[in-house]
Amino acid sequence: MSTTALPASHVDGSAGSRRRAVSDFTELAHAVQAAGLMARRPGHYAARLSGAVVAMAGLVAAVVLVGDSWWQVAVAVVAAVVLTQVAFLGHDAAHRQIFASGRANTWASLVLANLFVGLSHGWWQHKHTRHHANPNKVGTDPDIDMKVLSFTPEQIAARESAWSRWYLARQGFFFFPLLLLEGVNLHVAAVRRVLSREPLERRSTEIAFLAVRLVGAAALVLAVMSPLKALVVAVVQLALFGFYMGASFAPNHKGMPLLPKDARVDFLRRQVLTSRNIRGGRWVDVLMGGLNHQVEHHLFPSMPRATLRRAQPIVRAYCEARGIPYAQVSLVRSYRMIVDHLNTVGRPDRDLFACPITAAYRA
Repeated sequence: MSTTALPASHVDGSAGSRRRAVSDFTELAHAVQAAGLMARRPGHYAARLSGAVVAMAGLVAAVVLVGDSWWQVAVAVVAAVVLTQVAFLGHDAAHRQIFASGRANTWASLVLANLFVGLSHGWWQHKHTRHHANPNKVGTDPDIDMKVLSFTPEQIAARESAWSRWYLARQGFFFFPLLLLEGVNLHVAAVRRVLSREPLERRSTEIAFLAVRLVGAAALVLAVMSPLKALVVAVVQLALFGFYMGASFAPNHKGMPLLPKDARVDFLRRQVLTSRNIRGGRWVDVLMGGLNHQVEHHLFPSMPRATLRRAQPIVRAYCEARGIPYAQVSLVRSYRMIVDHLNTVGRPDRDLFACPITAAYRA
């Protein structure tokens, strides 16, 4: 699969083509429904939600019991993993995968994201919804609109200084080190969102939950350990949490085809062509919170995480039968693709809008 862009000129916008495209997705959706893959998994999620509560209580108990010791660094490492796994569960709730009731899913996400992890459900929902609607589309997808990395021709053109051009040619090597700051960035974005004047449902609830989580966590570590240990523990936990989160979400779209602002691509192809699955067994499902089945998740966002693996062969066979490129690589390979792509996006001989999948797409 190419890591370049899909030009608007490659898209057949005729009425007949659009009808065929809608029919394509409808047929796939019927096949998935008929296989029972959209059914709720109450037992699965009851176990996961219970595990999240127990894990959070265990982290608090561990901090208190370990006390003023450098072993708290080990607790911070475990906390980073646990909080990322809880964030994955909050992601499931935000996509209405857990409960049949939208209200129940929203409250589950508020508790998991705001109260347990310290992120803003409202901020995440607004940002993530825009991403799902137009993944990798220039000017629309917030996930390719970053200040520290360049993905689009406009972003590349804005880097005019010698330092910027030097950085642009090596930005891929900075990608993973930058993820160590993502934990801080996510918490700051959460606080800024709930305190902003932008519309936000359940603002008071989000503020209350965030205050309990962030202020409470700071008070807890300062109460049981010295300021120096508390600082080191906070740095380790935030750095590893951000790294784990970023390393789980990044392989899904980074380095996949971009869509120009004026591109008109049907839903099925828009989601499949811009998404990348990660190959591996069920341990990869656990490690990445189901995000390794990104193609299926983008096509059916409310499909329970535990069912995505069963949907994968159906979706892949369907795409291959219609000549729609379906990307699936190993986790290591995906990271190499991200680094290579970021290091070459600004190269003078690199045409971001020259896409070798055009022939397959037109067919």
